[in-house]
Amino acid sequence: MNFIFPENLYAEVRIENFFNTYYYLKNDKVEENGETNVIGAKIRVFDGKMWYTSVTNDLNSIQNEIDSLALVARQNKNIQKNKIVKNLGSCKAKVLKFQDDKSVRNISVEQKADLCMNYKKICTDKSVKEIRMTHISFSAFSKIKEFYSSKGAEIIQDYQRCIFQFGHELDVNGGIYFTGKLLNEFYFDELLNKEDVIIKELQKGIDFARNAKPVVPGDYECVLAPEVTAIFTHESFGHKSEADFMLNDKVLQQEWVMGKKVGNEKVTIIDEGDSLLHGYCPYDDEGNKKEKVFLMTNGVLTGRLHDAKSSAILNEKPTGNARAESFYNTPMVRMTNTYMENGSDNPEKIIEEVKNGLYIYDSNYGTGNSTFTIQPNKSYIIRDGKICEPVKINVLTGSVFQTLFDIDAVGNDLEFLSGPCGKNGQSVLTAMGGPTIRVKKLTVN
Repeated sequence: MNFIFPENLYAEVRIENFFNTYYYLKNDKVEENGETNVIGAKIRVFDGKMWYTSVTNDLNSIQNEIDSLALVARQNKNIQKNKIVKNLGSCKAKVLKFQDDKSVRNISVEQKADLCMNYKKICTDKSVKEIRMTHISFSAFSKIKEFYSSKGAEIIQDYQRCIFQFGHELDVNGGIYFTGKLLNEFYFDELLNKEDVIIKELQKGIDFARNAKPVVPGDYECVLAPEVTAIFTHESFGHKSEADFMLNDKVLQQEWVMGKKVGNEKVTIIDEGDSLLHGYCPYDDEGNKKEKVFLMTNGVLTGRLHDAKSSAILNEKPTGNARAESFYNTPMVRMTNTYMENGSDNPEKIIEEVKNGLYIYDSNYGTGNSTFTIQPNKSYIIRDGKICEPVKINVLTGSVFQTLFDIDAVGNDLEFLSGPCGKNGQSVLTAMGGPTIRVKKLTVN
């Protein structure tokens, strides 16, 4: 698109075409079945001191919106010398990966219904008397994004994702427990033929609900499965690496100094957006190419994530991590694909070397700050190097700084999981990853 941008001001336009399709089956009743398509744009003008913004669903009105905002802003002949403007991108690129016959925009109502109905028929074990409710859902969305700016940026890129969840609510001894499997894929066909994976996870959850006993609270040596390592990496280290958190936090600036040793030399953590994982984001929402950032290298702090503002204030290079939930929102510093890199330890040997500890198989959620918390879903006693009986854990806690040093084994079985990441009222899609790790001591309640 050709826009006339004002002189002596910075201006940009973000356009988004968002398509969503969904289907939800509760027991045998279809609760939701539909699709939506929203097209809109956010226009921003910056005069070096203030941003002036407008949002519209009428693409034909964009030029008028640019002109109106320019009249309100103050002319600034030195706008190109502004530190923030210098760090805003000027990339030109067209990266469309999902506009073929496998686009989720082509999924039919019949395909959605058949997917859910067939999995319900095959994966539901009617002999399990504890099943109180079954929830089966499918959703998929597609985004086509365009970015244009007065610095010459012209970027068109796309993204899509398919999500399927099969779950049972179980009533076990008067307590309600949820067991299920969530699948995240880029293409609809990748959701097919996963019956064995779903059934295995359902059975594991049913067994846990029936047999798990409360853990004895205390400090334990813990082995975290890849999914839990991923949560820890994202929540406890990834968010601390988002530089906008540091701008008004002098304590964090003093704690998080480049070149400082902050963990065991076995630990390396990376954020990158080019890999086709669910945090895929080759260009950010400020027109910058996403850089591969080594946040921690062999236990030493070596990088952090920036948008144009944070990099200008902290005098560091932008990393292409400015992301917005939608065209309606303002970009902020966000992770993309963030993961703890593979180590060289054998996951089985990591467990075998534990005499008395815990194996954390998966989790419901995690939070992170100087102290992090993880709520495990399924956990097991490790006794004499073997995974034994299941135990219920309310919460797992530890100091981020101490835990990074207490990691004494890093496996070679890196896995990724996907999920929405919330921050300041916005949610964006990320991938988080990690291998099996062992931590000398974590507190369990």
